Amino acid sequence: MNKTAAGVSLVLLMGASLATRASLAGESKKLGPLPPKAKLSLDEDWSSGKIQPKRWYGLRKKWGENNFGVVPENLNIVRDTVDGKRRWVLRCEAHGDEYTGPVTGQWRMKKRVGAVLVSKQHFASGRFEVVMKIGSEDNPRPKGLVPAIWTYGYRAVKVPGNLAGNFTSIQPLYNPNLQRWGKGQAFYWSEIDFPEYGKAGKFERPMYNTWVHSRHQSLTFDAHGAADGRYHTYTTEWRTGLVPIKGVKDSQVAKAKGFYWVRDKTVSFELYLGNPLRKLGRDRYAVCSGLSARHWIDGRFIGDNRTFVPAMSGQLNLGAWLPKWAGPAPWKTAAVHFARVRIWQYGDPGDVFGVLTEDITNNFGKDG
Repeated sequence: MNKTAAGVSLVLLMGASLATRASLAGESKKLGPLPPKAKLSLDEDWSSGKIQPKRWYGLRKKWGENNFGVVPENLNIVRDTVDGKRRWVLRCEAHGDEYTGPVTGQWRMKKRVGAVLVSKQHFASGRFEVVMKIGSEDNPRPKGLVPAIWTYGYRAVKVPGNLAGNFTSIQPLYNPNLQRWGKGQAFYWSEIDFPEYGKAGKFERPMYNTWVHSRHQSLTFDAHGAADGRYHTYTTEWRTGLVPIKGVKDSQVAKAKGFYWVRDKTVSFELYLGNPLRKLGRDRYAVCSGLSARHWIDGRFIGDNRTFVPAMSGQLNLGAWLPKWAGPAPWKTAAVHFARVRIWQYGDPGDVFGVLTEDITNNFGKDG
């Protein structure tokens, strides 16, 4: 594409983004039809009777306090009744404080071990539809368990310690405002939780969280009794766009991974939050920004996130874990089941692909 055509295309994208933001302001709470440009990118109903390794991988990882992670051994495809019909579903088993069976998590511990399945594909703006059942009709709200659906992507960018305090030409993605967990390490983080149940053992108002790198918002919404041991459809629409940023000059950015990155401390971090920019013309830029994440359960509007919504892509995570903040788990086993997953991608102009690309790593040591 020649430079003139590229400039025209970006101006058109900018116009589309502003139109998207304007339309978001007057959104209906009704779950409307898919936009014409929506593309079905994932449709999983487990009908093969097994987990497809080209689509999914089981997570072996520990995070948070007072738990021993999640392991692939707790993932299975089983038969269950969904809308009156027997069919294959994904079962994510969790082991509580009274579990004494053979499966172990980090450090060979048996209790407080869950299960998470992660998509190989990364997603950004679009509609996410997940059919999930929490617990069983006999125990629909297993205290201590955190059933969750979320997108997640991350990347650590490192530079030598003597360069940590400022931007550096040796690594365009390094941003000193994003330092975490050690000097010289900038951490990019994209996450939307839709939802995360079970804080303090309660299931009435699950959390709907968003993360843009170093910034985070956590909201709770009334789930209207959806944690009842039956299947419900959870739907989230994630939108992104390009937001103008004033005063940024060509001399203050560097190009990498198909985007432009701020390289000057005089540009206020609050204007871009570590996100990359698109070039609109000479000394003219717009920030790739998350605009909203809106949520429904069984077609009923629950609420929305409009602060710190990510623009960078993430992998879809399905499962359950047992962090300290969920409280005691006075049972042996519980489970969360997933009957179907469908994801339509919208291709909004603020989407950022190709920056967060890695699978989530196993952090269990060789000794477990």
